[in-house]
Amino acid sequence: MAAIKTTSDDNFTADVLGADKPVLVDFWADWCGPCRQFAPILEEIATENADKISVYKLDVDANPQTTAAYNVVSIPTINVYSGGELVKSVVGSRPKKAFLAEIEEFLG
Repeated sequence: MAAIKTTSDDNFTADVLGADKPVLVDFWADWCGPCRQFAPILEEIATENADKISVYKLDVDANPQTTAAYNVVSIPTINVYSGGELVKSVVGSRPKKAFLAEIEEFLG
């Protein structure tokens, strides 16, 4: 089973806001080159930290309500949610080490 799951406008509240551990949500689209470039890095992070965080992808084209609700205007945007709240937002692709440094507080 893939470490990254998919969420949608319909399931976002249950999948992400109702989760009992921190959740990373990758706001992405098929046509986004940097999103595709970042995908394998995110897959590694999801696999290596499956006990600490959940990772979901949300297609911005197919899910405009959630995308608009969190003011996502550039992709990839990776939002971190904890306790039902948006606690961190990372915009743009970056190397794995740099991204891990940005989210390390949630991997405790």
